[in-house]
Amino acid sequence: MTKKITTILFVIFISACQPAEKQQIEDIISSAPKQTELRVGTLYGPQIYLNSEELGESGFDFEMASKFADYLGVPLQMVPFTDRKQLFSALKQGKIDIIAAGIAKTPNRIKQFKLGPTMYKVNQVLVYKEGTPEPKDIANLAGEITVASNSSSIHTLTQLQKNHPDLMWNQVNDKDYEDLFALVANGDINYTIADSNSLLINQRFLPELREGMILEEKLEVVWLLPPDESDRLMSKLLAFWHNEKRAGTLEHLNEKYFGHVKRFDYVDTRAFIRAIDNVLPEYRSMFEQYSGDFDWRKLAAASYQESHWNPSARSPTGVRGMMMLTLPTAAYVGVDNRLDPEQSIRGGAFYLKDMMERLPETIPENQRIWFALASYNIGLGHVEDARRLTESMGMDPDAWRDVKKVLPLLQQSKYYKQTRYGYARGSEAVHYVDSIRRYYDTLVWIDDQTKQIDIIDSEPTPEAVADNIEPLADSTTTPKG
Repeated sequence: MTKKITTILFVIFISACQPAEKQQIEDIISSAPKQTELRVGTLYGPQIYLNSEELGESGFDFEMASKFADYLGVPLQMVPFTDRKQLFSALKQGKIDIIAAGIAKTPNRIKQFKLGPTMYKVNQVLVYKEGTPEPKDIANLAGEITVASNSSSIHTLTQLQKNHPDLMWNQVNDKDYEDLFALVANGDINYTIADSNSLLINQRFLPELREGMILEEKLEVVWLLPPDESDRLMSKLLAFWHNEKRAGTLEHLNEKYFGHVKRFDYVDTRAFIRAIDNVLPEYRSMFEQYSGDFDWRKLAAASYQESHWNPSARSPTGVRGMMMLTLPTAAYVGVDNRLDPEQSIRGGAFYLKDMMERLPETIPENQRIWFALASYNIGLGHVEDARRLTESMGMDPDAWRDVKKVLPLLQQSKYYKQTRYGYARGSEAVHYVDSIRRYYDTLVWIDDQTKQIDIIDSEPTPEAVADNIEPLADSTTTPKG
């Protein structure tokens, strides 16, 4: 059983002690039980924590928790819960060390826990279904609001109720944001309340969801620590957070999980989901065969962005086929019939991998695909121009989050006259990559949905996980070096 983290940091007290007393206290601190693993309580969610058979563990909170465990030099144990009440109870009882679950800062949580630094900020919004009247007045809704118990939505509604005494809502114990989103999309409930990032992410899978009025702005999303005996861990968390903020980690993760979901197109999303059902099965094996070392779903997403998986697609500029190859590119990759779907997919995959290999080695492996896709769209030379501009502006030329800010400047003479290759439709390249990332996320979600349900069903109960029962170890522990 993991030893309980003890706190013996009395910095102010030590500073007031005599040297001998200081040494005595420092000796006690050094002999305190060491942290042997980091137990992080969490909730399931695309931006929080997922465990996929193919992609492994992912999520904003998971990645930060993983880095924090590395910082502490201990293994990470993710402990997923499906109920906030149990999650909060586990922290108070010392069964977990931290909650990292996209939790918003509220006055009630300030009273119950110690709060870590701000990870990012969100708005609380009213969610309704496409095709129903847009709600414009919280006091005159055409139906009931249903929210998850113990969620930050309760605080938002309680505050609103002060000015709207007749405001009522339903609280459910057995459902979270994902469940409530599905109920709204199906028309089973009228409204729910959620944070803006969760809504944006889930619109990729449930395009019927709509954002109504903003009910509360710029809520801080934080990690929670136990109310007592967590000063030592808090001090380490603050130091870690400061380092990661300076290193740009928070910006990178914000871009990775939220940066590409802000453009939502209902018609396009619906069409894509239909195409996954009706068109993709015919070509999936080709994408899998020719994708090589990178995820086939990224190649499939790029192809959908290019042609909507239409092997006969053609544009006025002369590009054709599933991967919309130009004649020179087709010749370069050995494609003699651009309208043959297999040849086009094989050629497009070869060309995309070639782009990745030609990129500078300084670009991190997990971001190379986005630079390669931008190069696929507007050419490697223009992307290199944007990277040089990015560096001249004091930003990181190897970070996609920075280069995507600069690419649109290639359309302005003030900037493109400084470059080697001149004018380029940089904003189109950014939109191109963002669209592919959204398509990719949707493919991953749909492809993994059944597997994820199986994983959840087969995992031990949260209580068993928190109590460190043996069957837990293989499925929830991520070793760190």
